[in-house]
Amino acid sequence: MLFKHIYEEGLAQGSYFIGCQSQGTAIVVDPRRDIQVYLEEARKNGMKIAAVAETHIHADYLSGARELAKATGARLYLSDEGDENWKYKGLEGFDYQLVRDGDQIKLGNITLTVVHTPGHTPEHISFLVQDGAAASEPGFFLTGDFVFVGDVGRPDLLEEAAGIKGTAEPGARRMFKSLKEKFLTLPDYVQVWPGHGAGSACGKGLGAVASTTVGYERRFAWWADYLQKGDEEGFVKALLSGQPEAPYYFAQMKRLNRDGMPILGQLPQPQLLTPEQFQRRLSEGALLVDTRDKLAFAGGHLRGAINIPGGKSFSTWAGWLLPYERDLILLASPEQVGERVRQLIRIGLDRVVGYIPSLEGYAQGELETVPQVSAAQAKAMWEKGEATILDVRGADEYLAGHIPGALNIHAGRVMNNLQHIPQDRPVVVHCLGGDRSSTAISALMSAGFSNLFNLTGGIRAWQQEGFPVEKGPARELASV
Repeated sequence: MLFKHIYEEGLAQGSYFIGCQSQGTAIVVDPRRDIQVYLEEARKNGMKIAAVAETHIHADYLSGARELAKATGARLYLSDEGDENWKYKGLEGFDYQLVRDGDQIKLGNITLTVVHTPGHTPEHISFLVQDGAAASEPGFFLTGDFVFVGDVGRPDLLEEAAGIKGTAEPGARRMFKSLKEKFLTLPDYVQVWPGHGAGSACGKGLGAVASTTVGYERRFAWWADYLQKGDEEGFVKALLSGQPEAPYYFAQMKRLNRDGMPILGQLPQPQLLTPEQFQRRLSEGALLVDTRDKLAFAGGHLRGAINIPGGKSFSTWAGWLLPYERDLILLASPEQVGERVRQLIRIGLDRVVGYIPSLEGYAQGELETVPQVSAAQAKAMWEKGEATILDVRGADEYLAGHIPGALNIHAGRVMNNLQHIPQDRPVVVHCLGGDRSSTAISALMSAGFSNLFNLTGGIRAWQQEGFPVEKGPARELASV
């Protein structure tokens, strides 16, 4: 058996290429949308991708299952569990099979057994993998967003991201039951290969290693003691507390992954725009996405641009802040454009109509800048009551220590909370070190805000100066 874990760092997302070497056939589980990596794996190993499977309807990235099935002629294996709200649609024209608990997928000597593991989502399934040429029992468990290394999938996304109220607590209780009846009944030696690693918003404490075992999680996972004691209430409370903010785009991904997305066929190739083409696109409503680093953006940028520095978190911040209904223009070097496009199409932001390599020759009029203030300058403004302090970190970070009186709005949520941010006085924006605050400031400036200042070095610089911090939750804002 060939077993390949294919990991995408930006989304902290894992997919799996599993092949029967004697038959030359393979299955891919939970593929992402840019499918070339799987096609290359098949070519390199002389295999045909005969099957594509998913563990659930994903919220954090756009699935490549349909894309890969279309490119290879593979059969789709998708969950038929859960309620009617989350049944797959748009499967016309595909060879597909809807599967339920206990069903099996066979590829030569390899058998994948479907295990219904609700909790993260009602339709969630996992796959027990048996290499019949080497073992008489399954030795691998592909758990998707059911069990991670050191954590389990959050059950609140249907409520938090998709707006389906009253689903978080029942989901947590289903997770308890799934762990008890489906996970802990497995032998300790079974290897656990999850769908995400550290950095994913699909859990709150994912480990940084790629895999674990049933025995290790049984002994060391935070939830193990609750299961051993049969403490369902304690488990539910612990699981639902402290989850990270869910990006707004998760709701879009849920819908598109359920209903189907147009097949790309090949990756978009945005054209290099001339200055005239660039200005015309802007006049038609296109949005400029400035992928330079925060200092370059602060030193001079075009009015209305949103700054999302290129890097492994580019997809996530694009999902937080970029509108799906607008055309996008990238400010990026020719060498970077391809990767930025891949990062965008992974979350369904397909409307990239072109790029510019720099501002030289493209800017008309004076560039905007972002004023920077030191911790000492920010403290002076704060002490005199001359400025509002806007902390754009997550709620848990704020809880652990913040500038007294600071307003807390997650950087990804500022555009939905403009009414809470004053425009009649200076606003000093900060995060931990300065990256998220730059992105938040760019979003606010694109919405017409001025008199914004970036705290250089973030709250880390404030604390290094020994300036006061306090602990406790932020005041609740209606739209946050």
